[in-house]
Amino acid sequence: MIFSGDLTPGSRLPSETELASQFGVGRQTIREALRLLELSGFVIMRKGGAGGPIIVDTILNTLANSFLDIFRMGRITIDELTTARTEIEKVVLVYTFKSIDESDIHALQDNVLKAKAKLEDGIQAFEENVQFHKLLAKASKNHVFVAVMESIITMVAHFRSLLGADLALSERATLEHTQILDALVKGQKKLGLELLEKHLLYIDGRFKEFSSEQAATASNNDLSGTLRPDES
Repeated sequence: MIFSGDLTPGSRLPSETELASQFGVGRQTIREALRLLELSGFVIMRKGGAGGPIIVDTILNTLANSFLDIFRMGRITIDELTTARTEIEKVVLVYTFKSIDESDIHALQDNVLKAKAKLEDGIQAFEENVQFHKLLAKASKNHVFVAVMESIITMVAHFRSLLGADLALSERATLEHTQILDALVKGQKKLGLELLEKHLLYIDGRFKEFSSEQAATASNNDLSGTLRPDES
């Protein structure tokens, strides 16, 4: 019913008793089904008189968070993330060149303008820089690309947030996004792909610098902790 569109985001499901009667099963089966739907991101359970199971559209968030959990557990390295991201985003960009329309171009232009406005006020454009890549995937008109990019960008955004306020990085990202957009508008696919790869490799380098700094800090802290009071 969700896939067919009979149940849309915001719809409130009937009571467990009504659902059990409708599908000809016991209430325990309905509870288990609702639990699985909740875990999968199809519904949320709200409390109160107007509560109960509500249809939501959080599938992409659920998928993205699963990837993020794997990243946090250390099973995905920066090199793996960059390699996968570069190859996937380049494919996405190829299809974006084929499918992009005026509404996509306007959305990307608006994104870049908002980023520049923040930078002019001395504020890093973190959200806009992340959103730019999601908009590229959306412009490909391929929902699988959108889902995959959502997961990858969630991991990237997590690591980017750990860098803290970095105005210089945000300024460079916005500049390179502007260049990629210009190549898109002019239909310069080869240049666009080259600019994208250069951009992603730069981000990879910044992530690695940050990781090295964090590792060095942790190592120094460990050494300091081994010193006797009179040695510190």
